[in-house]
Amino acid sequence: MNILKSFPSSARRGRFLALLTKYRPLSVETAEYAKRNYANNVSEYNSVIGSLIAQRRGYLLRDVYDDMMLDGVQPVRDTFHALIVGTMKGSRLQDAFFFRDEMKAMGLPPDVNLYNFLISTCGKCKNSDTAIKLLEEMKRHSVKLKGETYICLLNALAATGRTDQVYAIVRDMTAAGLGLNKFCYAGLITAFKNKLPTTEETTGKIIELVKQSKGWSSIEASTDSGENVMMNVSEEELYNIPTAEFVHRRGFINRQLTVYHVALHACADLKSKETVETLLDMIKRDGYSYDVFIVMQAMRCYFNCEDIDSGVKIFEEYTSSRPPTAELYVTLIEGAMVGYTPRGMQLAQEYLEKMYARGFFLNPKMGSDLLLAAAGEKMGGYTTANYVWDLLQSRKISPSLPAVKAYYEGLKEREIPADDPRLVLVGRTYDNLNLRFGGRRNI
Repeated sequence: MNILKSFPSSARRGRFLALLTKYRPLSVETAEYAKRNYANNVSEYNSVIGSLIAQRRGYLLRDVYDDMMLDGVQPVRDTFHALIVGTMKGSRLQDAFFFRDEMKAMGLPPDVNLYNFLISTCGKCKNSDTAIKLLEEMKRHSVKLKGETYICLLNALAATGRTDQVYAIVRDMTAAGLGLNKFCYAGLITAFKNKLPTTEETTGKIIELVKQSKGWSSIEASTDSGENVMMNVSEEELYNIPTAEFVHRRGFINRQLTVYHVALHACADLKSKETVETLLDMIKRDGYSYDVFIVMQAMRCYFNCEDIDSGVKIFEEYTSSRPPTAELYVTLIEGAMVGYTPRGMQLAQEYLEKMYARGFFLNPKMGSDLLLAAAGEKMGGYTTANYVWDLLQSRKISPSLPAVKAYYEGLKEREIPADDPRLVLVGRTYDNLNLRFGGRRNI
């Protein structure tokens, strides 16, 4: 029990003793223990944590940390930074603050980079009040804010439409001698998109901010991102920009068009065709061509407005001169299902077939998104949802729990015998996923 000596309080020692007796037999053969143990020191645990983060399996980080404590391995600062980056990538706010508290308990005060990751996590979880509390905590502990910190705060507040507080951050930046860069304008656009109620002035403000952004300046501190590079955190991911998952895809996006990306994404959510078309014209006048993300957002907007013809037209025009991508197909297929019209559902199935004929296949995320969308169909024969499920099964892909749940409930609403093989298989899959993931800790 020597490993318990390093823990600061008797309460915590009691907790870890309970964990020890629950998960570790008190007499374990050395060979057997070595065979089943996946890490023995802080370096090996750091490697395991890095691997889980790369696989986007942040929900396992608490389990790894518990094993680390049970093995008596003392985490170092880099360990906690990796753990908090992992929770940021997985939008797991409760876990992020758990690791922050553990770090403090071990005498390791958070630095400015770690605060940036925590504030970014608040933005991903749409918890702007907690972001403000982190700012106050930084000031109490005399942690100097960097340019990155201001932009993280701006975008975290933008996630809940707090335009007044967003402009307060802009004033603080100006007072600190910092100009606005493209990520600041992106945050301002997001703030107006999320501000409720939405008015006729919202889209006009978005266009105005896009025009203002053309003279954006570099923030000196924002280039100081050595730790972010080491942690494989792009600026887009740190600031919760919608292009974050595509920045490492060659030829997918033009990073010079970040403000346009955010504006088009916002207008697709706001279902403003006129504003989208104005932005597309502005891009052409600026001498740029559309990238994949721009086409995806234009398609989303048209389909959200139930303008199927325009959505299909921009897809066909773009792919007539450039190679298509799986994401473009999925955007069209998911968009065609908006409103669950007979024509839209038929179109979705046709383009699924075309997608597979071109050699593109659904991955777990795309398949889960499409199954979740198709499962919402209340009328009709449920053929699209069944087709998506069959495609995933043919590649032995297990969809996400929400997608399987929606599909299972949709099947049960139809006149299907209780012993139908499809219903039985989907029910069994749902039970297994619910057992594995249904009760996991989350935000």
